[in-house]
Amino acid sequence: MRITAAVAVALLGAGAASVGAQQPRCAPGNAGLTVPDGFCALIVADSLGRARHLAVAPNGDVVVAVQSRDQGGGVWLLRDTNGDGVADRRERLVNDPLAADVQLLTAGSQSWLYYSTYREVIRQAWTPGQLAVSGPPDTVARDLGGARQHGIKTFVLGPPRRLIVNLGAPSNSCQRDDRQARSPGLDPCPLLDTAGGLWVFDAERPHQTRAQGHRLATGMRNTVALAIRPADGQVYAGIHGRDLLGGNWGLSDSANAEKPAEVFVRVTEGADFGWPYCYFDPGLGRYVMAPEYGGDGQAVGRCADKAPPLLAFPAHWAPDGLTFHSGIGVPDRYRGGAFLAFHGSWNRAPLPQDGFRIVFVPFAGAQPGRWEVFADGFQALGSRPVDVAEGPDGSLYVSDDTGGRVYRIVPRAAR
Repeated sequence: MRITAAVAVALLGAGAASVGAQQPRCAPGNAGLTVPDGFCALIVADSLGRARHLAVAPNGDVVVAVQSRDQGGGVWLLRDTNGDGVADRRERLVNDPLAADVQLLTAGSQSWLYYSTYREVIRQAWTPGQLAVSGPPDTVARDLGGARQHGIKTFVLGPPRRLIVNLGAPSNSCQRDDRQARSPGLDPCPLLDTAGGLWVFDAERPHQTRAQGHRLATGMRNTVALAIRPADGQVYAGIHGRDLLGGNWGLSDSANAEKPAEVFVRVTEGADFGWPYCYFDPGLGRYVMAPEYGGDGQAVGRCADKAPPLLAFPAHWAPDGLTFHSGIGVPDRYRGGAFLAFHGSWNRAPLPQDGFRIVFVPFAGAQPGRWEVFADGFQALGSRPVDVAEGPDGSLYVSDDTGGRVYRIVPRAAR
């Protein structure tokens, strides 16, 4: 299982501060963020570099993957030693400049730090509360492809011994000439044999190759935001939609800025979410065929049997992080709901860029409700959210790979 607040007491290691003793001091003006009533915010750490995905240990230590080829890259532990909420100690657990995602796992009496790069997923023995890993690196999955486009390997861990990895497709829409105007799509798309989906590996077996994994789902261009929902044990995901419907295929600037939707999905065995043959049109509320495959913006055709999304978000917002909240320390309405971190757009011009925020999705049983903006203001601060993770007191921690920060959004009852 993943290390969560529910096992915090059992797993507090040497050097760990008491969770209950933490009394964070929120920043004036919430450090520039806009958050709901009942919450406040502060900056845990600044000037980290490209802070990508993160996890929070039971004692409140933040473990964050920082991508950098200079001296700052790797997996870092951030510790607040005096309870004010600001990390005053930084220790590098792993020296790897391509570190991208990080998860914490305990199995029986053993705890592990898992992290990924562009090509592999690695684990090392680590006891929460310690300031160093205690064992050599053990490559769990390797040779996963290292293309720069959509190359980051995000992952989740779940029972029984499942390691689920995003293998993003190194393409926009599987064209004969990638990202070139009017270039037709390859049909069938050969990339789907090795990418554009989620693959499952044994979380404890060393040196597995992609061929030894099992493809869980396909038709997913790049699925950076991944989490397992505790209420049902299923994988949920936010998928990055395609680009260039305007520049390559003549849609208006406004249509290109709003199409296609970024979709939020429940991933079931064998599901096909349509890429590259289809995209989800938010105005029509359905999949339509992509222009590379003969689509005219209306025709459904071969897309009729694709797995429907649970929700559609605005185009180009780039969902990168996802977590389901335990309900600890927060109002009841947030219990069991999903928080998504959106990295924000780069290609809505000439309209304003948008989407640099944290969004909340309530759940009632198996079905999500209407989404709402939970935290905003990142764009004005020069920040782009990447990941969101829950701490032991119910706080939400947000990583930022542009401003190099980790933010903490604190339930006021936890102060």
